[in-house]
Amino acid sequence: MHITVAGKQVDTGDALRTHVEFGLGTIAGKYFDHAMEARVTFSKVRSFFACDINFHAGRNLIMRGEGQAADAHRAFDQAAEHVGKRLRRYRRRVNEHARAQGGVKGAERGMPETAREYVLRDDGDDEAEEIRGAEHAAVVAEPATDILRLTVGEAAMRLDLAHLPVMLFRNHASGALNVVYRRADGCVGWLDPGVN
Repeated sequence: MHITVAGKQVDTGDALRTHVEFGLGTIAGKYFDHAMEARVTFSKVRSFFACDINFHAGRNLIMRGEGQAADAHRAFDQAAEHVGKRLRRYRRRVNEHARAQGGVKGAERGMPETAREYVLRDDGDDEAEEIRGAEHAAVVAEPATDILRLTVGEAAMRLDLAHLPVMLFRNHASGALNVVYRRADGCVGWLDPGVN
């Protein structure tokens, strides 16, 4: 397993790196039967340390965990527990996904579609935004993103594992573009424009 530990204005010494490697090694050994990659980033937020864990557990499968505490070790422990709870829920499906990527099931799904994702800068001036319209907002990033062919259950799982607010996917059953999103009450909503 390849682990990258980085700090944003935080010193990531040998003790912290060892703690992270041991913690992620334990999680990987317990929940995965394949190799993976992880990136752990520490930052300082006011008087707290924040830890963000990004697991890459296979092609197009990302898991995120976040933690905040008075010291960096405890922030990592919180983030690792966050990831661990999700993995306990989805362990079987995550491992099936990794095995299917190389097999027939992965080939049946085909290559994902690519779409352009636009990140717009919020100037904080609501009145000016109404005058200019959305097409005149400043575009600060244009990364490419994949639109995967998934079942609704797989899309909901990926939304939860990656800690995303919304996910666009192509429904495996109907072939239509669908959306799953995190509702204000904590539940997952599903938009299927093809249903009357």
